[in-house]
Amino acid sequence: MKVAEVQKLELKSDRPSLETVSSMMDAQKDTLMIDTLNWKGYEYKPDVRLAIAYGDDEIFLKYYVTENYFKAEKTDSNEMVCEDSCVEFFVSPEDDGIYYNMEFNPIGTCLLGVGYDRASSKRVDPVIISKIRRITSAGTKPFKEKTGENTWTITIAIPFEVFFRHKIKSLKGKTFRANFYKCGDKLSVPHYLTWNPVGTKEPDYHQPEYFGLLKFV
Repeated sequence: MKVAEVQKLELKSDRPSLETVSSMMDAQKDTLMIDTLNWKGYEYKPDVRLAIAYGDDEIFLKYYVTENYFKAEKTDSNEMVCEDSCVEFFVSPEDDGIYYNMEFNPIGTCLLGVGYDRASSKRVDPVIISKIRRITSAGTKPFKEKTGENTWTITIAIPFEVFFRHKIKSLKGKTFRANFYKCGDKLSVPHYLTWNPVGTKEPDYHQPEYFGLLKFV
């Protein structure tokens, strides 16, 4: 099981601009590699790494992606962004079995679900999704698949209130169970990468038993 220490950013305001957060994430020396190939038949491997940090009331993520098949067609919250180029964050804040799955395409469209497993996971109200701040290098307009080397980033700020099935007031000293993913179900060459290895026979990210650990220091 992989374990990552998550540092707190020294911020000058409660809600810094995403441009400020993005710049601070670029300065992080330690990033997580989302580079595990778990399943036969899906050997294509984009370059994907992640910077993660937190503030007084938000978790910050910045994904750095270079891939040869690049698409962002979904524009509405809770559409199947996993069919586009997609980065994902699955996280369980407590030992109650509940996890949140947050999925983003290159233009920032988000699907957010919560539940105990794939069968019980329910889509979350778009009003809650709107609280997640996002800025991307790919802009906001949808586009069809592009081939060739494409590099993009997305910076995400997730307020604690988005974890509405739990009461999170601070993170220091806490440990969450989580995994990070990269996929593209409907690209010309589909791919499925994970941070912590997943031991299923077929691609399936709704597997909390294979989550790693995030330790907030």
